[in-house]
Amino acid sequence: MTDLEALYLKLPVSLQNVICSIEGWRIQRSRFSGAFAALLREAESRTFWSVEQVQAYRDQRLRAFIRHCISTVPFYRRRFQECGISPDDIQTLADLQRLPILTKEEVQDHYPELVSEAVPKRQQIIAHTSGTTGGGLRFATTLRAIQEQWAIWWRYRRWHGLQPGTWCGYFGGRSVVPLSQTRPPFWRYNIPGKQIIFSAYHMSPTNMGYYVDELRRRRPPWLHGYPSLLALLAAYILESGTDLGYKVRWVTTGTENLLPHQADVIERAFGVRPKQHYSMAEAVANFSECEYGALHVDEDFAAVEFIPNPDGPGFRVIGTNFTNLATPLLRYDVQDIVTVTDAECPCGRPGRLVASIDGRCEDYVILKNGARLGRMDHIFKDMVNIREAQIYQKTPGEIIIRVVRGSRYTETDERALIREARKRVGDDTEILIEYVDRLERSRAGKLRFVISEIEHGQLERIAS
Repeated sequence: MTDLEALYLKLPVSLQNVICSIEGWRIQRSRFSGAFAALLREAESRTFWSVEQVQAYRDQRLRAFIRHCISTVPFYRRRFQECGISPDDIQTLADLQRLPILTKEEVQDHYPELVSEAVPKRQQIIAHTSGTTGGGLRFATTLRAIQEQWAIWWRYRRWHGLQPGTWCGYFGGRSVVPLSQTRPPFWRYNIPGKQIIFSAYHMSPTNMGYYVDELRRRRPPWLHGYPSLLALLAAYILESGTDLGYKVRWVTTGTENLLPHQADVIERAFGVRPKQHYSMAEAVANFSECEYGALHVDEDFAAVEFIPNPDGPGFRVIGTNFTNLATPLLRYDVQDIVTVTDAECPCGRPGRLVASIDGRCEDYVILKNGARLGRMDHIFKDMVNIREAQIYQKTPGEIIIRVVRGSRYTETDERALIREARKRVGDDTEILIEYVDRLERSRAGKLRFVISEIEHGQLERIAS
């Protein structure tokens, strides 16, 4: 925890709301000023291109990206020499198979060599991610790359009638409410971003009614967040017979895979079918759900390959982020497994279709007070010396973190890991670290980030 974070947690709620709004203003200004409007218009102009048009556009950007990689990135200059190929050998998406797949471990170990010499440090913005398997990754990106990603996301949202400036109830992993707080409000306001940021870490059965009361009072037409949290709220609404008292117009999900039973529970509670998109900070792939419920690959945003999974059914997602010129990721292994389909969608959009995202399913971690936490990988965001990690739980209030250490892992990393975990689960949870050489995967080659042997009860009763 930084000094600023510690100071924030000591402030009264009114000042915490001010801080959230100041940060919200900064983020809004960064993401949606400058070139964003033009990028959104351009993205929307490509919505109903033909398959041939969008593939030609993708391959054109890919060829320019390859030239950029070889001329400005030391890692790729060496890689192309070792493979004995030239930029002219990569003309289309299919040609990428001539290159090795780039792993997260390679990015961690060779990061300085992966940063483009053509992007000055003053133009680099440091991003970070944790991913499905928990290993942290930090990398440089640019303002234009961030805005192009947000343009793609807002294109998808506008398919469904959403517009920037719509008030949103946000249910995600942001730690904006102190864990020690035992009374409402369990949310904070981002006024410039039109967000009510609800705390995921206080969603216990005894507190859930306060969340519903705040929704009823503020009436945000749009709910967005992790499907595990939205489904938990929906289950409470259905079990308690609570009426929100207003119509929710949109529910969208991200970060986690939206499971069918979660979608059903959410629809029953809020009266609208949730829509999802698949994305990641590395920006090497993006899938957007259309009005017919189909997940379309955004072919104009990244060069996405589906490689047969050698360990079982499904396909590995391998992506190339031709929007990020600061840290180019060429054939990057996302470490997710998907099911693809050859079906055609009546919406007319050209992207390939993904039937399901199989590698991002997660269980809850359950605290002693009954609160259920999903998407716990936030604790690994800056743990760059951890290869892989997994959370195992058998008893509420106790977790075991299984860690595959990187070559540079030290006791400092262990202390940081425990500190970050403590921020999420509080002082009442027992945290044990177990070091292993490898993490067990399923027969399909999937790595579950959270393994829980606790019966979930509430959500499953509603879903059945």
